[in-house]
Amino acid sequence: MSGSQASGASLAPRGMAFRGVFLRELRGYLVTPVAWLFSVVFLLAAGAFTFYLGAFFERGQADLDPFFRFHPWLYLVLVPALAMRLWAEERRSGTLELLLTLPIRTWQAVLAKFFAAWLYIGCALALTFPMWLTVDYLGHPDNGVILASYVGSLLMAGAFLAISECLSVLTRSQVVAFILALAVCFLFLLAGDRLVQEPLLALGSNRVADALSDLSLLTHFQAIARGVLDFADVAYFVLTIAFWLAANVVILDARRGG
Repeated sequence: MSGSQASGASLAPRGMAFRGVFLRELRGYLVTPVAWLFSVVFLLAAGAFTFYLGAFFERGQADLDPFFRFHPWLYLVLVPALAMRLWAEERRSGTLELLLTLPIRTWQAVLAKFFAAWLYIGCALALTFPMWLTVDYLGHPDNGVILASYVGSLLMAGAFLAISECLSVLTRSQVVAFILALAVCFLFLLAGDRLVQEPLLALGSNRVADALSDLSLLTHFQAIARGVLDFADVAYFVLTIAFWLAANVVILDARRGG
């Protein structure tokens, strides 16, 4: 057998294993109560917050600002709840060791789980399209701003998911994984908020305050939600996702090596 044929033969099982993990995870969301609860709670809470807390009709403006304003806080709770089982359940049931023996690279397993969960979240987000249709019927909104907000919302969900997936591998308990992810996501969300910034500025730590502000998920999301898909904001989310997925791979490789 030639070198190219051997290489192709070795790549095929890895590609099949990646697809197998991806499809297994995606099917899991169709039968897991937590996954269905994520969709139901997200859709109901997003609608309730928009019309009641966001005063959608009372504002008299044709935009979806009240709708997207609450997405960071919904994701803060719901995404860690969805992702807490990704690796914690594998460790608890003892299937992690079996998964790591498959002909699949660690980074492929991490990406397969990530993209399956991200696709599920994206589908839940897409189910909110009646909100867009509603505001488009009631007025003449800037659809470019709304589209940018949807992109920003999906990127922010991906960042929360990458953080939560990485922390899920640190423990066998889904509850502990949820609490860890919730705490870290909360810190990243409010890194640019006055709650964090004012104590640092009072101590004269201007550089630290500026650095933390640049790491704020909320700041970058709000910038995109204003309708400006700036490269720096998009790059921030992409790099955040990449960093936490890479950390996930390093942790799993350490376990595999051990």
